[in-house]
Amino acid sequence: MTMNDGLKAFTDECQQRVEQALERLLPPSTTLPTRLHEAMRYATLNGGKRIRPILVFAAGQALHVSRERLDAPACAVELIHAYSLVHDDLPAMDDDDLRRNQPSCHRAYDEATAILVGDALQSLAFKSLCCDPCMQADAQIRLAMVEALARASGSRGMAGGQAIDLQAVGRDLNLAELENLHIHKTGALIRAAVRLGALLDPSADKKLTQHLDHYAKCIGLAFQIQDDILDVEGDTETLGKTKGKDLAQEKPTYPSLLGLSGSKEKAQTLIQEALHSLDDFDSEADPLRWIAHYITARTY
Repeated sequence: MTMNDGLKAFTDECQQRVEQALERLLPPSTTLPTRLHEAMRYATLNGGKRIRPILVFAAGQALHVSRERLDAPACAVELIHAYSLVHDDLPAMDDDDLRRNQPSCHRAYDEATAILVGDALQSLAFKSLCCDPCMQADAQIRLAMVEALARASGSRGMAGGQAIDLQAVGRDLNLAELENLHIHKTGALIRAAVRLGALLDPSADKKLTQHLDHYAKCIGLAFQIQDDILDVEGDTETLGKTKGKDLAQEKPTYPSLLGLSGSKEKAQTLIQEALHSLDDFDSEADPLRWIAHYITARTY
């Protein structure tokens, strides 16, 4: 099986699992308040790469954790990601009318509903970690998972990164400042996805879990660099969101700091470092290796 075939088979299975699990977890659109529940489903079940839940499954597999135990944390990290996109698109934030080739949530519904959608999706994410019986995890493991996701999504992670991003508009950042922004805004949730998968094996060697965390840190930064590259080289239809938005909003990006060639070189260096972090893992970690290669090969 080639790497592309292996990646497709793995991602297809994981995407199907997480779609079915999200479908079960989200309240039906016929349940009161119907408009809010309909909007929650609109924002979550409208496609997407599902990279973060796929990373949960891949990290779990690398440590021989069964798929069934990983459904809830995969849903949790995707619900946090979905909420963040709804809020990022709001006029007070990135002010974007398009998400995944559809009207963004506040355009399909309204701003107040979109704010409530984000709030509700975030709380549902933590409920899934606390209550799902299929995780087969004790209270200590569940608490560690809640703490990891809360830190990654809060002021020391994704929300903090968004705050730094807003303050950076129109400013010139150096490379260290730009990396710090994206380690928080994008990288924190990607690292949390890998950590959630690893936490379900409490007997895992500490050295191996540290290697997984370093892998996640590297691909998280590479993922953002590729996003910045695609904002320049991609097209709106393929991206599913407005091309050139960062430039129009005078946001600092890797291409603006390093140029396109330098950005691509930086991303490839990070991918090689990520792959090196997996040297001590067997073939069960191959999906993590395939995902690393995919990060910089993707076109949307």
